[in-house]
Amino acid sequence: MDPAPATPSPAHVPPAEVPTAQAPPSEAPSGAVPPLDTDAPTKRRRRRRGCLWTLAILTIAYVGWEAVNWPDVAWYADHDPNTSAFVERYRRRAKREDLPPVRQRWIAYRHISRNLKQAVVAAEDMEFFDHHGFSSHELEAALRDAWEEKALPRGASTISQQTAKNLWLSPSYNPLRKVKEAVLTWQLERNLEKRRILELYLNFAEFGPGTYGAEAAARRYFGVSASRLSAGQAARLAAGLSRPRSWHPGAKSRSYERRVRIVLRRMAQARWILRNV
Repeated sequence: MDPAPATPSPAHVPPAEVPTAQAPPSEAPSGAVPPLDTDAPTKRRRRRRGCLWTLAILTIAYVGWEAVNWPDVAWYADHDPNTSAFVERYRRRAKREDLPPVRQRWIAYRHISRNLKQAVVAAEDMEFFDHHGFSSHELEAALRDAWEEKALPRGASTISQQTAKNLWLSPSYNPLRKVKEAVLTWQLERNLEKRRILELYLNFAEFGPGTYGAEAAARRYFGVSASRLSAGQAARLAAGLSRPRSWHPGAKSRSYERRVRIVLRRMAQARWILRNV
């Protein structure tokens, strides 16, 4: 008879595996330095590239918009415009504020009094027939006039610069606007004769609130055509060009009267202007 199988001794039974609890992750001690973000330089580079692309796209869009809307300066060499940026700006303001309607009437250069041409060049840009659109002399003249008039300096722009601003721009002092003015001034000088630039200026310069151009101003203040202006009347119109809202023949101002005397003195000293106008 076979013997019964031996029962294994308890000492030989392997103990049951007891699952061990996972230790909770230890909290970082206060004040510990967080791990470095190794992707930070890459993220910064991506942000910079994104900003540069955005700037490039905006610049291209702006340049494209300006190119489409840029005035055809050469067209003005033999075409008389019906209006200007400053005239239209006043029209919009007049509607909002219930101001008197704009006064503006074109007059050909040959019909404008030589007295007015002389007075305007003497008052605004003595070197007009000699420079190519820009002049440091006008800055010196503006500072000298301010000292004599005991007032803030007037604008030191040449007649060419003022023509560009009046026709196409705004009175803003934005640096970008000044850049556009410089480019347009260069184009004016390149495409138009001096007398044509002066003709455009005299037809769209502001000679008083809402009064644009020599013909409208002569009829409003003196009841005559711009072709019949005397030297004294011309000086009074030219004297107000730097501050047309407050200086004009209808104004009562000591500073304006001083300016009229300065213009008359300049006209007497610069008779040579008559040879060019």
